[in-house]
Amino acid sequence: MRAGVVVTAQPGVADLAVLAEELGLHSFWVNDTPMVHGDPFVALALCAKATSRIKLGIGVTSPALRSAPATASGFASLNALAPGRIVCGVGTGNTARRTLGMPPTTVAALEEFTAAVQDLCAGGSTGYREGDRVRDVRFLHAGAQVNTADPIEFVVAALGPKAAAVAGRRGTGLISFGLLDPAAWRALHDARRRAAQDPGSPRDSYLVTALHVLGEDEDPHGDAARDATGHLVLSLLAFAADAPSFAEQLGPEERAAVRRLLDRRGTTATAPDRHTKLYPGYLGRIAPQDRDLVLPSLMNMLALVGTRDDLRARITTLGQAGIDELLIQPVVDPPTEMARLAELLA
Repeated sequence: MRAGVVVTAQPGVADLAVLAEELGLHSFWVNDTPMVHGDPFVALALCAKATSRIKLGIGVTSPALRSAPATASGFASLNALAPGRIVCGVGTGNTARRTLGMPPTTVAALEEFTAAVQDLCAGGSTGYREGDRVRDVRFLHAGAQVNTADPIEFVVAALGPKAAAVAGRRGTGLISFGLLDPAAWRALHDARRRAAQDPGSPRDSYLVTALHVLGEDEDPHGDAARDATGHLVLSLLAFAADAPSFAEQLGPEERAAVRRLLDRRGTTATAPDRHTKLYPGYLGRIAPQDRDLVLPSLMNMLALVGTRDDLRARITTLGQAGIDELLIQPVVDPPTEMARLAELLA
């Protein structure tokens, strides 16, 4: 299985991209979460100029964040800096929208947006709508300014069959966050295949998670493991705090953790400004006082924690379920965590 890394946009990101390339990692991704992290297009432009081989992706953008022409312009501009190395991840904005206090967009909007960006990035045209007015648009500044000749890889973020079907109809790959259940991945691949116009066309699948390789006699639920995986666990708890219908599906211990998070952040599941309390520091290293929220059940569900042999066995099983690349989100010591990933999958 290939390996890659996902980080937040911030100063120093290009240095991490260079290290990822030196370690032999296949791809380097940046989150698109406005008002929480920096701009991914700015970050990847720096990475594109500093690297020569590694794939560069945005994971993921959304139709609710930018118009299709603006999004296509960003990706085609990156493609001019790093020809053939750009990956466009698209999703409904389940995180990026909630951090703005807004709901995610619909799957239908996701499919329309994906089709438009694909067409524009390939040098074609698409219908652009504002209200009742629709106009045909295409790049008017091709060549040195944007690159529509080299292909851009597209992946759709999916946790269920509807988004996976979009990937099938649009001929894209899949990316999913914290989904470590092989059966769930097989279901996503089945949904994509059933919807595909060309079922035999190869498309890659990416799994985003966190990784912690245990030392000898190390507690798998100790402070080090919680620090390495806590950002994913708190992201799920924040989502549950923001979506009571999802929280109701959790077990008693997990629901209690959601309530503690809300109390600790000084908000409620219905407060109109809850997004300003739940998401500061999102996907960053957790504070020590929040370690109690990192429940073993959620660590096991969302992240890879174990000995080298245990992790290699789990990764082999995930590969058999059709996952092509493992992406980790390192937050404690990114250079060391990236090196461990490279060694683990060597």
